[in-house]
Amino acid sequence: MNLPIPEEVEAVFREFRTCEFSTLAADGTPITWPMLPFWRAETGQFMTTTSIGLPDKAFNIRRNPRVSLLFSDPTGSGLFDPPAVLVQGDAVAPDEVKTSIGGFENEIMLVYRRQPAGAMYTSNPATRWFSDWYFMRLEITVTPRRILWWEHGQISRPPTVVEAIHVG
Repeated sequence: MNLPIPEEVEAVFREFRTCEFSTLAADGTPITWPMLPFWRAETGQFMTTTSIGLPDKAFNIRRNPRVSLLFSDPTGSGLFDPPAVLVQGDAVAPDEVKTSIGGFENEIMLVYRRQPAGAMYTSNPATRWFSDWYFMRLEITVTPRRILWWEHGQISRPPTVVEAIHVG
């Protein structure tokens, strides 16, 4: 799916290590967590997961699907002077626990390439046994509805805005 966004915005989606992922609590208060988002250019969507031991994100999404992803910290991305990017969209978090990496093998391999020390934890059988709750995941898919970006990360200036209402 081609979105009408420049290459430098797509580079942020591909290369940033984390984003600030916000959902809405029952009372409408925004709740934000650092997340590892994965851009799926072919569908124009983001995929991420959360542990069954930390399900608040999924509960919030099931109650109110409006979410945002803010890409503001380029640390480790290798990008020089990238834009800050805000994605506003709708998320789904099916009530299906994933107990294997089937379906997101490429994303897991990307995490290990970017964070090789993480393999130490997952290769330890005792860690996997005692932390099985962490490795059981709920998949979250975000369909962008609006994408805003600020050149050079200068959020004090007006953003460029693309309405992506026909994506997905």
